[in-house]
Amino acid sequence: MAHSSVTGPHAPSSPRLRSVRPDGTPVYRYEQRPGVPPVSVIRFDTEAAHARLPPDHRHAHDFLVLVYVEDGAGSFVVDDAELALRAGEVHAVSPGQVIGVSALSELARARAWSVAFTPDAVPALASVSPLAWSHHPLLAMFAPGAGHGRVAEPDRERWSAWLADLAEELADPGRLGAREVVTGLLTRVLVAAARVAPAAPSAPDPLVQQVFDRIEATFREPVTVADIAGALGYTAGHLTTVIRERTGRPLLEWITERRMTEVRRMLRDTDLPLGAVAARTGLRDATYLVRRFRDRHGITPQRWRHSQRASS
Repeated sequence: MAHSSVTGPHAPSSPRLRSVRPDGTPVYRYEQRPGVPPVSVIRFDTEAAHARLPPDHRHAHDFLVLVYVEDGAGSFVVDDAELALRAGEVHAVSPGQVIGVSALSELARARAWSVAFTPDAVPALASVSPLAWSHHPLLAMFAPGAGHGRVAEPDRERWSAWLADLAEELADPGRLGAREVVTGLLTRVLVAAARVAPAAPSAPDPLVQQVFDRIEATFREPVTVADIAGALGYTAGHLTTVIRERTGRPLLEWITERRMTEVRRMLRDTDLPLGAVAARTGLRDATYLVRRFRDRHGITPQRWRHSQRASS
């Protein structure tokens, strides 16, 4: 999915990888721009827009993506499963899910909107643990067993209007009230998506839930993948593989994601120095925190804190 504020294979700037999986699949991160909400929107309705799609590129993101199909038809491949694209459908791509070649080439047959965002874009989600994303009402479309829904025909015009307005506000994020409008529109889209999501998604995976519970209980300590795996009776390699297969992300990414959520909360809500933040989130020291934060968000924690204070 091409997004101007995303570091990835379709961004206008040079691609920047977050990581590469053992099978060679690149994982691209969201590039946080200071002072701009972590949201980007693009409409695939012109030859130029489709031309930015790579013809052969299997990849994953570390952010959330919603795709809304306005018109046309096609197919979409996520985690090797082919999904049909039809007018009025909404599809959710969770962090870590792999978008295949056909997903990109076949998307050109449909007119669609793609919205990329991180939970920080919505105040109600900013401090929610990533381990609880699948249970949050605003992210119902991203819950296990959900993933897609269909907008009733009378409501489709409103969806197009919301997304057009969102794109317009993001085109000039510095104007008065733009951040609040972007936040409101994205929240409205997520609410609408949740309302058309399947009513009864799959029950949580018991092993995944055990792992998440263990992470939640220990992430403030210098816990490692081996520590969590050992506590649950597995080897680190085996548990990492299983968690990646079942969630799209390896165990270490979930530990890091949980720590980074708490780091962001503390940077936003407190004046604690980086050393104290590191000590309270299981990270070694301020230097290590800065390195991990920059790797994850493409910006230093100091600049991120300043941008949050300035925007509010």
